[in-house]
Amino acid sequence: MFERFTKAARRAVLAAVHEAEDAQAPRVTREHLLLALLTAGTRSAPILAAAGVTREVVTEAVAAIDRRGGLTDAETEALGELGIDVSAIVDRIEEAHGENALAAGPRRRSRYSRSHVPFTTEAKSLLTAALREAQDRRDRQLGDEHLLLALAAGTGLAAEVLAEHGLSHHEVRARLAKAS
Repeated sequence: MFERFTKAARRAVLAAVHEAEDAQAPRVTREHLLLALLTAGTRSAPILAAAGVTREVVTEAVAAIDRRGGLTDAETEALGELGIDVSAIVDRIEEAHGENALAAGPRRRSRYSRSHVPFTTEAKSLLTAALREAQDRRDRQLGDEHLLLALAAGTGLAAEVLAEHGLSHHEVRARLAKAS
């Protein structure tokens, strides 16, 4: 599959791995891929910048979701509709166990070798969805813009961040068409 990736898409995937390593994350997530698309030299970067999606926006959203033990805003709202106040629960846990008690800790690294950081199932599915986006557009190669389209069409925190900034799947397609 990677032989169909453009240089920019390959760089984005490698940058996502580096994002995960820098964060000492146990796995590469969709959010790491979104952070990687913010780098200069991708077709996605100007679209993200124009919508106000910045590194700070994404990292703050990741910190907020980590604080809630991985629950997205949508999941928090759904639990709220059932009468469960996630913020109150998190506050009580942090009172008892310290700040960010629900956040996953950094992954442990071997001091002798740099270990491989695997992709989450969701991140792997995103790569497959990006390939489908390229095929749907009849593009011969998979570019970073296909990764952005797959993120916008997906679920989870990265999709929520894009939607909050007006970047639905349809809107991303429209902006890519204008950029071409």
